[in-house]
Amino acid sequence: MHRSSQYLRGSNLMNDYALGAHYLGGHQCAFALWAPLLKQAAVHLVAPEDRLVTMSRDEQGYWRATVSGVEPGACYFYRWDGETDRPDPVSFCQPQGVHGPSQVVDQAFAWTDAQWRSPALEQWVMYELHVGAFTPEGTFDAIIPRLPELRALGVTAVELMPVAQFPGERNWGYDGVFPWAVQHSYGGVAGLKRLVDACHREGLAVILDVVYNHLGPEGNYLWGLGTYFTASYRTPWGDAVNYDGPYSAGVREYVIGNARYWFETCHCDALRLDAVHAIYDFGARHILQALAEMAAVCSQRLGHSCYLIAESDLNDPRLVRAPAIGGYGLDAQWSDDFHHALHTVLTGERYGYYQDFGALEQLAQVYRRPFVYAWDYSPHRQRWHGGDPSGCPAWRFVVCSQNHDQVGNRALGERLAGLLPFPALKLAAAAVLLSPYVPLLFMGEEYGEPRPFLYFVSHGDSALIEAVREGRKQEFAAFHSAGEAPDPQAETTFTASKLQWELRQTGSHGQLHAFYRELLRLRRAWPALACLDNASLAATVIAPAVLEVRRWCDANRVVAWLNFAAEPVTVVVAPGVGAWGKQLDATDAEWGGDGSKLPMQLADGTLSTLLALPPYAVAVYATGVPA
Repeated sequence: MHRSSQYLRGSNLMNDYALGAHYLGGHQCAFALWAPLLKQAAVHLVAPEDRLVTMSRDEQGYWRATVSGVEPGACYFYRWDGETDRPDPVSFCQPQGVHGPSQVVDQAFAWTDAQWRSPALEQWVMYELHVGAFTPEGTFDAIIPRLPELRALGVTAVELMPVAQFPGERNWGYDGVFPWAVQHSYGGVAGLKRLVDACHREGLAVILDVVYNHLGPEGNYLWGLGTYFTASYRTPWGDAVNYDGPYSAGVREYVIGNARYWFETCHCDALRLDAVHAIYDFGARHILQALAEMAAVCSQRLGHSCYLIAESDLNDPRLVRAPAIGGYGLDAQWSDDFHHALHTVLTGERYGYYQDFGALEQLAQVYRRPFVYAWDYSPHRQRWHGGDPSGCPAWRFVVCSQNHDQVGNRALGERLAGLLPFPALKLAAAAVLLSPYVPLLFMGEEYGEPRPFLYFVSHGDSALIEAVREGRKQEFAAFHSAGEAPDPQAETTFTASKLQWELRQTGSHGQLHAFYRELLRLRRAWPALACLDNASLAATVIAPAVLEVRRWCDANRVVAWLNFAAEPVTVVVAPGVGAWGKQLDATDAEWGGDGSKLPMQLADGTLSTLLALPPYAVAVYATGVPA
C-alpha cells in the first residue's frame, strides 16, 4: 500500500483544519476544541461584543459550535468547565500576546504562485534567518525587498526560524506556545503568506522551522488540558509531548494537522523539524512516519513536493530511510558532525561536544559519509553513537559552517567572523560549498557579519526570566566560556544581534560576499559539484593540514586543495589525466587576497607537481566541460 493511502486509512483527521475557529462567510464561524477531559466548554466572545455560546461534545472529546454574528477580527476565549477562560489551542492569531484572547482569521489570500514548483532537494542552497534580526523592522514584509539579492547570491531556499506565537516581542522562536498562530509582531499569518508568495515569485522555496518536541513555559495553556503531555518521558524542557500514551490520538492529529496547515494554507515548501531526538514515540507507527505520510498526501494534492527535514542529535539514518526498510521516510536531516569537524579544525576549540572532534581526517571522513560517528565510541557521550548511513544519498543531508544553534549557544554569540582571520572565512565557505551535501548558510555569514547572534527573550514572568538567566550560565560552564553572556531579557541583546546588511557591499565584506557567489556559481556550473553523491568523491589528507577533495561526474572532474594551516604549505599533487584549469583561488585580489601565484594550468597527465599553497588556501581546478 502506498504510504499516502496508509496515512488516509490510519488518520483521525477531521474535515479540513476543523480544529480552531474557521470563518464560514455570511457572518458565521465554526469553532472546534479537542478537550476530552472537560465537563463543559463554551465559546466566550469578548470583542466586539461579550457573548457566551455553549459547545456540544462528541464521544471523542471534540467540542463544537457554529456561531452567527461573527466576523474576522472577533476575539474569543474558550471557557473551560464554566469557570476558566483560556485562548484557543489552535489559535491562528494572538493579537494581544500569549495570555490574551484568540482572534478569528479569514484565511483568504490572493496567491500568485499557482505555477510555482520548488526545485529538487539536490538543488537547494538554504539560507537560515531570524525574522526579527534579519532587518531593522523585524517583519516578514521587510524581508521581501532583500529576496532578489539572496537569489543573485545563489540561494534557492529561505529557512525561517520558528514563527509560532511566543511571549513578548523578541525570541528565537523555540519558546512558542501557539503552534498554529504566526507571531503577531512579525506580521501574522497574512504577512507570512505575503513573504511566501514573494519568495515563490523570486524562485525561492520556503522552509519553516517547527517545534514538535515541546512548547515554551510561558503561555503554555495546553498543560491545563491534561492530554498533550506525558510524564513517561522527560526532555530538557520537562514532560514530553504525548505521542503514544492515553489520548495521544488527538495530540497526533493536532501536530499532523499543524504541519499540513503550513503546507496547504501557507504554501511552505518544507518544514524543518526541531530536535526530533527529543520526540518520544514507541507506538507501531512513529509520529515522524505519520508526518511523512501526511507530507506525501499534501504533495499529491498540491502537485509538488512537500519536504520534511529533521534536526537530530542521534546520527540515525532511519530518519531518512524508507518505511519499507525500517525508516521513517523523512526527506533529509542535518549532519552536525560536518559542522563540528569543520569548526574544530578551523578554530582549535575542543571543549564540550567539540572534544569528539579536531582531527582533519575526521573532516575528510565526513565528506565520504555524512557522519563521523556511525556506531563509533564517543568520548564526550561516553558511549557508542550513531548509525551507518550507507545507502542514504548525500543530498539527504544538510551541512553548514554556522547556524543559529552553533553561533547563538555560545556565551558571546560569536560568529566565525569573530573567531577567524578573513582568509579562513573563505576556507570555511569553500569547505561547505564544495561538499556533496545540501548547504545551509546562516544569515550574514556570506559577508562576514561582525555582530554576534545572541540568545534573547522577552518573557513577562520574573521567575522565568531569572531561571533562563541561570540556565544559560550553567550551559556555558561546560564550554569554559570567556566573559559573561549578555542578559537574554535585555532589549539591547536583541538589537545587538541585528544584521548590518549594508556591509555586504563594502571592503572585505563585499569581497567575501563575491567569493560566496562565485563558489555557488561553480557548484551549479560543474556537474561534478552539482551531483550530490558520496560515491563519486575522494577526500584525502595529503599533508598535516591539507585536505584534497576530488569529485567527478562522467567526464567532468574537479579537484580542490584546502589548507587549514595559518602558514604556507608545499604539497605534491597529481591531478590526473586531462587539461586541468584553475577555477578558483582564494588569494586572487578579487576575493581580497594578495594575488594568486598558482598556475593557471596543471600538467596534462599523471605527472606530479609541486604546489605552494598559501595560508588557508582554497585552490580549485577542473577538467572537462562545465554544464
